[in-house]
Amino acid sequence: MTFAHYPSLAERVVFVTGGATGIGADIVQAFARQRARVAFLDLQADAGEALAEAIAARGEPRPLCLKGDVTDIPALQAAIACVAAELGPISVLVNNAANDQRHQVDDVSVEFWDHTQNVNLRHHFFAAQAVRPQMRGLGGGSIINMSSISWRFGAAEMPAYATAKAGVLGLTRALARAFGPDNIRVNAIEPGAVMTRRQRELWFKTEESVQAMVERQLIRRVLLGEEIARMIVFLGADDSRMITKQTFTVDAGLR
Repeated sequence: MTFAHYPSLAERVVFVTGGATGIGADIVQAFARQRARVAFLDLQADAGEALAEAIAARGEPRPLCLKGDVTDIPALQAAIACVAAELGPISVLVNNAANDQRHQVDDVSVEFWDHTQNVNLRHHFFAAQAVRPQMRGLGGGSIINMSSISWRFGAAEMPAYATAKAGVLGLTRALARAFGPDNIRVNAIEPGAVMTRRQRELWFKTEESVQAMVERQLIRRVLLGEEIARMIVFLGADDSRMITKQTFTVDAGLR
Protein backbone atom coordinates (compact mmCIF):
# COMPACT_ATOMS: atom_id res chain seq x y z
CA MET A 1 0.00 0.00 0.00
CA THR A 2 1.33 3.42 -0.98
CA PHE A 3 0.71 6.55 1.07
CA ALA A 4 0.98 10.27 0.31
CA HIS A 5 4.22 12.19 -0.02
CA TYR A 6 4.16 15.90 0.88
CA PRO A 7 6.91 17.93 -0.79
CA SER A 8 6.13 20.93 1.45
CA LEU A 9 7.49 19.03 4.47
CA ALA A 10 10.97 18.46 3.04
CA GLU A 11 13.59 20.20 5.22
CA ARG A 12 10.97 21.66 7.54
CA VAL A 13 11.74 21.48 11.25
CA VAL A 14 9.29 19.37 13.25
CA PHE A 15 9.25 19.05 17.05
CA VAL A 16 7.44 16.14 18.72
CA THR A 17 7.00 15.64 22.45
CA GLY A 18 7.02 12.06 23.73
CA GLY A 19 8.55 10.81 20.50
CA ALA A 20 10.65 7.83 21.60
CA THR A 21 7.98 5.12 21.74
CA GLY A 22 4.36 4.37 20.90
CA ILE A 23 2.36 6.78 18.75
CA GLY A 24 5.09 9.38 19.20
CA ALA A 25 7.67 7.13 17.56
CA ASP A 26 5.28 6.54 14.65
CA ILE A 27 4.89 10.30 14.27
CA VAL A 28 8.66 10.83 14.25
CA GLN A 29 9.11 8.12 11.63
CA ALA A 30 6.31 9.48 9.46
CA PHE A 31 7.86 12.95 9.30
CA ALA A 32 11.33 11.48 8.70
CA ARG A 33 9.94 9.63 5.67
CA GLN A 34 8.82 13.02 4.38
CA ARG A 35 12.48 14.19 4.64
CA ALA A 36 11.63 16.65 7.40
CA ARG A 37 14.19 17.64 10.02
CA VAL A 38 12.69 16.08 13.12
CA ALA A 39 13.52 16.65 16.78
CA PHE A 40 11.78 14.98 19.68
CA LEU A 41 11.78 15.16 23.45
CA ASP A 42 11.36 12.14 25.72
CA LEU A 43 12.38 10.82 29.11
CA GLN A 44 13.36 7.50 27.52
CA ALA A 45 16.72 8.52 26.12
CA ASP A 46 17.88 5.01 25.20
CA ALA A 47 14.71 4.24 23.27
CA GLY A 48 14.96 7.63 21.59
CA GLU A 49 18.52 7.08 20.43
CA ALA A 50 17.64 3.62 19.14
CA LEU A 51 14.78 5.10 17.14
CA ALA A 52 17.02 7.83 15.71
CA GLU A 53 19.63 5.25 14.70
CA ALA A 54 17.02 3.04 13.02
CA ILE A 55 15.70 5.98 11.01
CA ALA A 56 19.20 7.01 9.92
CA ALA A 57 19.97 3.42 8.92
CA ARG A 58 17.12 3.61 6.41
CA GLY A 59 18.79 6.58 4.75
CA GLU A 60 16.36 9.12 6.17
CA PRO A 61 17.39 12.29 8.05
CA ARG A 62 18.51 11.35 11.56
CA PRO A 63 16.21 12.94 14.14
CA LEU A 64 17.58 15.00 17.00
CA CYS A 65 16.75 13.17 20.25
CA LEU A 66 16.56 15.26 23.41
CA LYS A 67 16.04 13.88 26.90
CA GLY A 68 13.53 15.85 28.93
CA ASP A 69 10.31 15.93 30.93
CA VAL A 70 7.37 17.92 29.56
CA THR A 71 6.17 18.64 33.09
CA ASP A 72 9.35 20.68 33.60
CA ILE A 73 8.31 23.77 31.66
CA PRO A 74 11.71 25.56 31.77
CA ALA A 75 13.33 22.38 30.42
CA LEU A 76 10.69 22.14 27.69
CA GLN A 77 11.27 25.76 26.71
CA ALA A 78 15.03 25.16 26.69
CA ALA A 79 14.57 22.12 24.43
CA ILE A 80 12.54 24.19 21.96
CA ALA A 81 15.26 26.84 21.93
CA CYS A 82 17.88 24.11 21.41
CA VAL A 83 16.01 22.72 18.41
CA ALA A 84 15.86 26.18 16.84
CA ALA A 85 19.60 26.64 17.38
CA GLU A 86 20.50 23.18 16.03
CA LEU A 87 18.03 22.74 13.17
CA GLY A 88 16.36 26.09 12.58
CA PRO A 89 12.94 27.58 13.45
CA ILE A 90 10.23 25.05 14.21
CA SER A 91 7.53 24.85 11.54
CA VAL A 92 5.46 21.99 12.98
CA LEU A 93 4.81 21.25 16.66
CA VAL A 94 3.19 17.99 17.73
CA ASN A 95 2.12 17.99 21.39
CA ASN A 96 1.99 14.24 21.81
CA ALA A 97 3.38 13.41 25.28
CA ALA A 98 0.78 11.94 27.64
CA ASN A 99 0.13 9.27 30.26
CA ASP A 100 -3.26 7.51 30.38
CA GLN A 101 -2.81 5.99 33.82
CA ARG A 102 -6.01 4.43 35.17
CA HIS A 103 -7.29 5.67 38.53
CA GLN A 104 -10.36 5.54 40.72
CA VAL A 105 -12.13 8.70 41.90
CA ASP A 106 -11.59 7.93 45.59
CA ASP A 107 -7.85 7.41 45.07
CA VAL A 108 -7.12 10.78 43.42
CA SER A 109 -5.04 13.16 45.54
CA VAL A 110 -4.38 16.81 44.81
CA GLU A 111 -0.83 15.92 43.81
CA PHE A 112 -1.99 13.19 41.42
CA TRP A 113 -4.61 15.47 39.89
CA ASP A 114 -2.08 18.25 39.29
CA HIS A 115 0.49 15.86 37.83
CA THR A 116 -2.10 14.38 35.46
CA GLN A 117 -3.02 17.84 34.16
CA ASN A 118 0.65 18.73 33.82
CA VAL A 119 1.62 15.67 31.80
CA ASN A 120 -1.50 15.62 29.62
CA LEU A 121 -2.49 19.27 29.11
CA ARG A 122 -0.30 22.03 30.57
CA HIS A 123 2.73 21.46 28.34
CA HIS A 124 0.58 21.86 25.21
CA PHE A 125 0.07 25.51 26.06
CA PHE A 126 3.66 26.32 26.98
CA ALA A 127 5.13 24.51 23.98
CA ALA A 128 2.76 26.42 21.68
CA GLN A 129 3.66 29.67 23.44
CA ALA A 130 7.37 28.95 22.93
CA VAL A 131 7.18 28.06 19.22
CA ARG A 132 4.87 30.92 18.25
CA PRO A 133 7.67 33.50 17.68
CA GLN A 134 9.58 30.99 15.55
CA MET A 135 6.53 30.20 13.41
CA ARG A 136 5.65 33.88 13.13
CA GLY A 137 9.13 34.52 11.75
CA LEU A 138 8.60 31.77 9.17
CA GLY A 139 5.31 33.30 8.06
CA GLY A 140 3.23 30.54 9.62
CA GLY A 141 3.22 27.04 11.01
CA SER A 142 1.13 24.15 12.26
CA ILE A 143 0.46 22.95 15.82
CA ILE A 144 -1.18 19.58 16.40
CA ASN A 145 -2.43 18.72 19.88
CA MET A 146 -3.11 15.14 20.93
CA SER A 147 -6.41 14.53 22.68
CA SER A 148 -8.29 11.21 23.01
CA ILE A 149 -11.78 9.87 22.42
CA SER A 150 -11.75 8.47 25.97
CA TRP A 151 -13.31 11.58 27.52
CA ARG A 152 -16.30 11.35 25.19
CA PHE A 153 -17.22 7.96 26.67
CA GLY A 154 -17.03 9.26 30.24
CA ALA A 155 -13.89 7.28 31.19
CA ALA A 156 -14.91 6.57 34.78
CA GLU A 157 -11.66 4.66 35.27
CA MET A 158 -9.53 7.75 34.57
CA PRO A 159 -11.44 10.98 35.31
CA ALA A 160 -8.34 13.18 35.72
CA TYR A 161 -6.96 12.04 32.35
CA ALA A 162 -10.34 12.48 30.67
CA THR A 163 -10.57 16.02 32.03
CA ALA A 164 -7.16 16.90 30.63
CA LYS A 165 -7.95 15.45 27.22
CA ALA A 166 -11.23 17.34 27.04
CA GLY A 167 -9.28 20.46 27.96
CA VAL A 168 -6.97 19.91 24.99
CA LEU A 169 -9.89 20.63 22.67
CA GLY A 170 -10.76 23.89 24.42
CA LEU A 171 -7.13 24.94 24.32
CA THR A 172 -6.89 24.05 20.63
CA ARG A 173 -9.81 26.27 19.71
CA ALA A 174 -8.54 29.18 21.81
CA LEU A 175 -5.02 29.01 20.40
CA ALA A 176 -6.30 28.69 16.84
CA ARG A 177 -8.11 31.98 17.23
CA ALA A 178 -5.20 33.66 19.01
CA PHE A 179 -2.57 32.44 16.52
CA GLY A 180 -4.62 32.79 13.34
CA PRO A 181 -3.37 36.32 12.53
CA ASP A 182 0.17 34.86 12.48
CA ASN A 183 -0.91 32.23 9.92
CA ILE A 184 -0.38 29.52 12.54
CA ARG A 185 -2.87 26.69 12.38
CA VAL A 186 -3.87 24.76 15.52
CA ASN A 187 -5.75 21.46 15.32
CA ALA A 188 -6.32 18.42 17.52
CA ILE A 189 -6.39 14.67 17.03
CA GLU A 190 -8.58 12.26 19.00
CA PRO A 191 -7.12 8.76 18.60
CA GLY A 192 -9.16 5.69 19.33
CA ALA A 193 -7.93 2.40 20.82
CA VAL A 194 -4.42 2.44 19.35
CA MET A 195 -2.71 -0.86 20.13
CA THR A 196 0.77 0.31 21.07
CA ARG A 197 3.15 -1.95 22.94
CA ARG A 198 2.32 -0.11 26.15
CA GLN A 199 -1.43 -0.57 25.69
CA ARG A 200 -0.93 -4.28 25.08
CA GLU A 201 1.31 -4.66 28.11
CA LEU A 202 -0.97 -2.76 30.50
CA TRP A 203 -4.57 -2.91 29.33
CA PHE A 204 -4.99 -5.34 26.40
CA LYS A 205 -2.91 -8.28 27.59
CA THR A 206 -4.55 -11.00 25.48
CA GLU A 207 -5.44 -11.30 21.83
CA GLU A 208 -9.02 -11.88 22.93
CA SER A 209 -9.15 -8.46 24.60
CA VAL A 210 -7.65 -6.83 21.52
CA GLN A 211 -10.18 -8.49 19.24
CA ALA A 212 -13.03 -7.53 21.57
CA MET A 213 -12.07 -3.89 21.07
CA VAL A 214 -11.69 -4.35 17.32
CA GLU A 215 -15.20 -5.80 17.17
CA ARG A 216 -16.55 -2.55 18.65
CA GLN A 217 -15.08 -0.59 15.71
CA LEU A 218 -16.84 -0.10 12.39
CA ILE A 219 -13.60 -0.92 10.57
CA ARG A 220 -12.57 -4.18 12.16
CA ARG A 221 -8.81 -3.97 11.94
CA VAL A 222 -6.34 -3.30 14.73
CA LEU A 223 -5.76 0.45 14.98
CA LEU A 224 -2.04 1.27 14.83
CA GLY A 225 -0.10 4.41 15.62
CA GLU A 226 0.92 4.84 12.00
CA GLU A 227 -2.70 5.65 11.14
CA ILE A 228 -2.63 8.53 13.63
CA ALA A 229 0.74 9.65 12.30
CA ARG A 230 -0.53 9.91 8.73
CA MET A 231 -3.27 12.33 9.78
CA ILE A 232 -0.74 14.39 11.73
CA VAL A 233 1.64 14.54 8.75
CA PHE A 234 -1.24 15.81 6.59
CA LEU A 235 -2.00 18.53 9.15
CA GLY A 236 1.66 19.54 9.17
CA ALA A 237 1.85 19.86 5.38
CA ASP A 238 0.71 22.75 3.21
CA ASP A 239 -2.06 20.53 1.83
CA SER A 240 -4.04 21.42 4.98
CA ARG A 241 -3.13 25.13 4.97
CA MET A 242 -6.75 26.31 5.34
CA ILE A 243 -7.64 23.90 8.15
CA THR A 244 -7.53 25.23 11.71
CA LYS A 245 -9.54 25.07 14.98
CA GLN A 246 -10.65 21.54 14.11
CA THR A 247 -10.63 18.16 15.85
CA PHE A 248 -10.08 14.97 13.87
CA THR A 249 -11.07 11.57 15.21
CA VAL A 250 -9.04 8.58 14.01
CA ASP A 251 -10.67 5.60 15.70
CA ALA A 252 -11.93 3.19 12.99
CA GLY A 253 -15.47 4.21 13.94
CA LEU A 254 -15.24 3.23 17.63
CA ARG A 255 -17.02 6.37 18.84
